[in-house]
Amino acid sequence: MSAKAISEQTGKEFLYKHICTSAAVQNRFRYASVTAGTDWGRLTQEHPWLLTERLVIKPDQLIKRRGKLGLVGINLDLQGVREWFKAHVMRETTVGKAKGVLKNFLIEPFVPHPQEEEFYVCIYATREGDHVLFHHEGGVEVGDVDAKAQRLLVAVDEKLSEEQVTEKLLPHVPDEKKKVLASFIVGLFNLYEDLYFTYLEINPIVVTKDGVYVLDMAAKIDATADYICKAKWGDVEFPPPFGREAYPEEAYIADLDAKSGASLKLTLLNPCGRIWTMVAGGGASVVYSDTICDLGGVEELANYGEYSGAPSEQQTYDYAKTILSLMTREKHTQGKVLIIGGSIANFTNVAATFKGIVRAIKDYQGPLKEHEVTIFVRRGGPNYQEGLRVMGEVGKTTGIPIHVFGTETHMTAIVGMALGHRPIPNQPPMDAHTANFLLNASNSAVTPATTRTASFSEPKTSSDVNPAKKSKAALPADSLHSILWPLKNMVTGDWKAKPTTLFRKQTKAIVWGMQTRAVQGMMDFDYVCSRDDPSVAAMVYPFTGDHKQKFYWGHKEILVPVYKNMADAVKKHPEVDVLISFASLRSAFDSTMESMQYPQIHTIAIIAEGIPEAQTRKIIKMADEKGVTIIGPATVGGIKPGCFKIGNTGGMLDNILASKLYRPGSVAYVSRSGGMSNELNNIISRTTDGVYEGVAIGGDRYPGSTFMDHVLRYQDTPGVKMIIVLGEIGGTEEYKICQGIREGRITKPVVCWCIGTCATMFASEVQFGHAGACANQASETAVAKNQALRDAGAYVPKSFDELGDVIKTVYDDLVANGTIVPAQEVPPPTVPMDYSWARELGLIRKPASFMTSICDERGQELIYAGMPITEVFKEEMGLGGVLGLLWFQRRLPRYACQFIEMCLMVTADHGPAVSGAHNTIVCARAGKDLISSLTSGLLTIGDRFGGALDAAAKQFSKAFDSGMLPMEFVNKMKKDGKLIMGIGHRVKSINNPDMRVQILKDFVKQHFPSTQLLDYALDVEKITTSKKPNLILNVDGFIGVAFVDLLRMCGGFTRDEADEFVEIGALNGIFVLGRSMGFIGHYLDQKRLKQGLYRHPWDDISYVLPEHMSM
Repeated sequence: MSAKAISEQTGKEFLYKHICTSAAVQNRFRYASVTAGTDWGRLTQEHPWLLTERLVIKPDQLIKRRGKLGLVGINLDLQGVREWFKAHVMRETTVGKAKGVLKNFLIEPFVPHPQEEEFYVCIYATREGDHVLFHHEGGVEVGDVDAKAQRLLVAVDEKLSEEQVTEKLLPHVPDEKKKVLASFIVGLFNLYEDLYFTYLEINPIVVTKDGVYVLDMAAKIDATADYICKAKWGDVEFPPPFGREAYPEEAYIADLDAKSGASLKLTLLNPCGRIWTMVAGGGASVVYSDTICDLGGVEELANYGEYSGAPSEQQTYDYAKTILSLMTREKHTQGKVLIIGGSIANFTNVAATFKGIVRAIKDYQGPLKEHEVTIFVRRGGPNYQEGLRVMGEVGKTTGIPIHVFGTETHMTAIVGMALGHRPIPNQPPMDAHTANFLLNASNSAVTPATTRTASFSEPKTSSDVNPAKKSKAALPADSLHSILWPLKNMVTGDWKAKPTTLFRKQTKAIVWGMQTRAVQGMMDFDYVCSRDDPSVAAMVYPFTGDHKQKFYWGHKEILVPVYKNMADAVKKHPEVDVLISFASLRSAFDSTMESMQYPQIHTIAIIAEGIPEAQTRKIIKMADEKGVTIIGPATVGGIKPGCFKIGNTGGMLDNILASKLYRPGSVAYVSRSGGMSNELNNIISRTTDGVYEGVAIGGDRYPGSTFMDHVLRYQDTPGVKMIIVLGEIGGTEEYKICQGIREGRITKPVVCWCIGTCATMFASEVQFGHAGACANQASETAVAKNQALRDAGAYVPKSFDELGDVIKTVYDDLVANGTIVPAQEVPPPTVPMDYSWARELGLIRKPASFMTSICDERGQELIYAGMPITEVFKEEMGLGGVLGLLWFQRRLPRYACQFIEMCLMVTADHGPAVSGAHNTIVCARAGKDLISSLTSGLLTIGDRFGGALDAAAKQFSKAFDSGMLPMEFVNKMKKDGKLIMGIGHRVKSINNPDMRVQILKDFVKQHFPSTQLLDYALDVEKITTSKKPNLILNVDGFIGVAFVDLLRMCGGFTRDEADEFVEIGALNGIFVLGRSMGFIGHYLDQKRLKQGLYRHPWDDISYVLPEHMSM
């Protein structure tokens, strides 16, 4: 949602902080917020004016007309305020249809003034600009300000001047107050713009000789502008509408939504209700709520919500478990139903999201059965068959009644089943599997010749066989395509012409953003449409250098150029006239404004959701000036079967083929929702000869192009025989269609339905999934618009449930009267399935390139050998414990973890003279980086330096296990001419012991359950030191034999497992890991000391040359 209401306190805080005006704004920051838990003593300390002034108290909970409702205490002292507060706080109050409890109150100084000093001012946003309303009589009895206020429209990108305000708004204001009011209103307007308000009303504003007083204020801000206004806004709290509580679960889902690229929404309507929904898609979620209310379920509807935008399995799990937790808290005498619905997804992997829901159902299977919950599922989209399969399986394994349906079932049919209005089919017919559509049955890799016509219901023309030559202005060459439809600029009155036909079979596009999946989908669509070449000419991605990106064209691989900037792309591809922008919400505005500077670009699709409305309006203004058609923002795009599709529109190839989108039909549609547009593709394909063109204009309040824009295009396109409009609550665009029908501008049959009819049945305002889906007045409700369309002569069903039936009736009439002549079906060429998707569907298998058993990073949190990272820290396992998990796949005893950490500490360094440290230092001084220097040191580790741990462990273990006495072992090694690994030290001796060994020995003897091999090695040491005092058991040898004792005796390993870890080199890893710390220390030390290039001195080198070479 974009426009969100803020509390009066927040609105005034913004005003007092940031308004810039010469008018003296009085009582700045003089307000106090109170609740039931307020400490009044502390409050008066923070606001001492409460003790000395007359006061006003009122609830601050988004309640309109508080004065008329008797909810304002006026001209009271502090004691009077407290008495008034006590009488009202926590009291249930009815405002309109909403019942709520008064909790939050605002106290302000009372401003004595006569009625004639009260004025009314309001600023609100519309598509063409911002309206400033002013009335010289403000206050409680202001009445219908829309009818009697002075009004001034400030066009997009225009500024407001004091002269304009004085002339247009203040003719009835006394002269002495005009200057103050003009300055204040201009300052207010600038504040409104700078802080991205969408609505700001002050009633009354009082102007006295002392200055301006802002008494009552109501405001909304564009929440999507948070990334722009964060510094000025701070952390804004958006209170719920009066009559609806703010639940922690709603805040939890809102937090998930903020952290995700997907969309996750939840509004609790009646936590005790028996009907719960978990719907995919912003538009679909409204349709399901409508149908529930139409069938009499409004009182039992527990929640409104939606998930969309390809949430991950984990995100869907978190969303689902929140719903299941809420619905299993209170029992219902009739049991409960959960409707898991959705339209046909465009790009969301249905199986992945359903797996998250299945996990949640398994976790809550006990409470679900206890509360007698029945689940109804209907979904379509990528991999939906697998999603439905796992959903059906969990029903069988858990015993929870789960009824599963796919695209063969009308989207909202499950609502009637759930509410008992229609029977539940025993075995619903299932559509064919994805694989049946996509796997190539022939060996031919050649693209079949073009066989389909421009319109499925029209005869073939020569222009369809021979592609038109490119024209200089990149406009279509044939006469039909050159029809221009007018668009009037509402502010300037200028008329700009835009082409009726946006997409042709030769249309070429640039894709902004590295959206390889969407581009491949477009190319697969192009291929099954028998296009001669791909529709994507190039991609633009500013974050990499110019390069080529590989894609498939049918069976062969092709390269698509990727440019760093738009200028290079349009220069090298003059045939392009469409831009598909996948730019983020932060960069979409700048990239779109730049793209409109290139005259060859005639159509731009903006996919991003969450672009601030002020920026969108600027885009629309420039587009009108340049004659560019904008589709979006917040859209999946559009599709013209047989010609072109935008990004992910229409879903994957299985849906493209199932909905016959590879060839044109006779029906054109326009909707707001992307998911619902795909549902329309499905409905139209089942009830008519198919889609001619379909556009989803986007869910924002100000879509770049409107319903009427596209309806007029369809009216002027001969191939379109009937038009479908899926409207929505919010805005008044549908009334223009009514006007067009009445005036005869629209003569083709129009089937129309506005979703959101349930809104009028709710007690409090509900913001639906789309930003624009909110009625600000009665005329914007879906019910009012549906009736107006019906009265104008459009075909309007009784509900969305009947939409398909009405479409079929109108289509059959057109066929009967000869307007539509259905053509013979021509099979499309087959496209091979991508390997990755075939694996996802389980159609093929391939051995994995890697296997791992120690770590898994795919879930919500990292897992070490089966242990979540949060548990690792909770158990305080330390570095030794983590090493045990990752190296040995065991949770080792505490003493073992401590021993590992001690080994790392004692092996961390042994001075700069040893070979590894020396090499590291030389490399560092040669100017090499950290990794190179560290690697140089590590490469010296071997049998002679540091690598004796494994060898010592192996030699001592072999001798001990064979029953050889220590003396026999020493004599055998001497006889074989081999060194005993782990025995001997250059510096340390029996008389100068290595304290590292002594520390480890004390710990091991105290904590290890058995030290058989260590005792054996110490016996060997007694023999070797008797011959030479420096032949001691060194630190490598000690760690080696002690580790063998640890592995064999700690109880976590079998003998074979312990021996295998020694054999594969695990023990040397201890030295490598420990000594890496020292080598890094030496590297940093050399850099810190700024040591220059090392050159070894001549006098430390013995030059021994052959005699005949010597001087």
